[in-house]
Amino acid sequence: MRRPLADEIRPETLEDVVGQAHLLAPGAVLRRLIERGAEANMVFYGPSGTGKTTVANIIAKRTQKALRRLNATTASLQDVKEILSEVGTLTAPGGVLLYLDEIQYFNKKQQQSLLEFMENGQITLIASTTENPYFYVYGALLSRSAVFEFKAVPPEEVEKAVLRALELEKARSALPLEWEPGLPARLAASGGGDVRKAVNAVELLAEAAEPSDGKLILTCADAEQVAAKSAMRYDRGGDAMYDAASALMKSLRGSDPDAALHYLARFLEAGDLITPCRRLLCSASEDIGLAYPQAVAIVQACVESAMRLGLPEAKLPLAEAAILLATAPKSNSVVAAIDKAWADVRAGRTGDPPRHLQNVHADTAGFDNGQHYKYPHDYPRHWVEQQYLPDALQGARYYEWGDNRTEQAAKAYWEGVRGARQEK
Repeated sequence: MRRPLADEIRPETLEDVVGQAHLLAPGAVLRRLIERGAEANMVFYGPSGTGKTTVANIIAKRTQKALRRLNATTASLQDVKEILSEVGTLTAPGGVLLYLDEIQYFNKKQQQSLLEFMENGQITLIASTTENPYFYVYGALLSRSAVFEFKAVPPEEVEKAVLRALELEKARSALPLEWEPGLPARLAASGGGDVRKAVNAVELLAEAAEPSDGKLILTCADAEQVAAKSAMRYDRGGDAMYDAASALMKSLRGSDPDAALHYLARFLEAGDLITPCRRLLCSASEDIGLAYPQAVAIVQACVESAMRLGLPEAKLPLAEAAILLATAPKSNSVVAAIDKAWADVRAGRTGDPPRHLQNVHADTAGFDNGQHYKYPHDYPRHWVEQQYLPDALQGARYYEWGDNRTEQAAKAYWEGVRGARQEK
């Protein structure tokens, strides 16, 4: 059985690894550890196809250790113990480097059981995960490991691997193999930073190519079909989803409609309507707020319309909402005000409401039962000065007028009302 193309072209030296310059460039910490043969426990964190397994292979060769691989989605502690039984034998005279893929699928007890073997030096552990290790990996295991983040590989780096894959397919093809100009760049961009995905696309194209005039030609049209929807990294509930949601929200806040539409399109392509709808609704109050109060109602209508329409038509009202929010005047006075008030409540700064604001009820016998509440509508311009905050919070200021036209108009109105009353 033929090895997968991605495995055949897997780099065997650090110089051939594409991407990850922040980890593997001369002088980088991880590179220095590898070159010195350090036997450190490590956690590799990052998207699929970014070189985590490749680097683990190189480390195993440098340290003269037997490399054993397990995938936490199917492995058990018994599998780990079987690997440990090889330590000190002829099959692993220099020790074992255990590469545990997708460690987030090991539960806390399973991860804790690895600590004993790590501490007595029986194994060197390299664990990999596509999720944030600080959320999914047991703290005691993390404290005994160096964490290195692998990032999505830039298209220009992926293209190097694609060209190697094409040349290998060309060398072993029974017929002359050619490809259209621009094909390597197209495949490199389609991988979404995943080298393995791009190389797999090369293999699929080569296997599906039809002979023409005695040769095989790989076309960009075929590449478009093979790479459909592959250029985007998205995992519902994973880091990629939350990163895109954060980028959408910050683009709206930063008044960049083009960036907002880009991140919205990522969610639409993934078929996720819920996440962008929540971000749009939140931004309407958090970032636009009282600078344009109608934005909440408009965005709510757009969201309801999108949920009724479903995809692909939902793109229209959601795009309308995104452009509206990105181009609307901004004010964070609402979120700043409620955060200040909530902070006081959490800190225990509360107290009873003033007597005149309390619900009408009878006090202890002998006390004045009158509320003495002043009904604002009985006074000119529907306002009268009286205490509203509890005694312990008198004078507290949570809301500050925003510098936008709407809030400044309201500020001027109330300064006029209060000023007129105080003059009398």
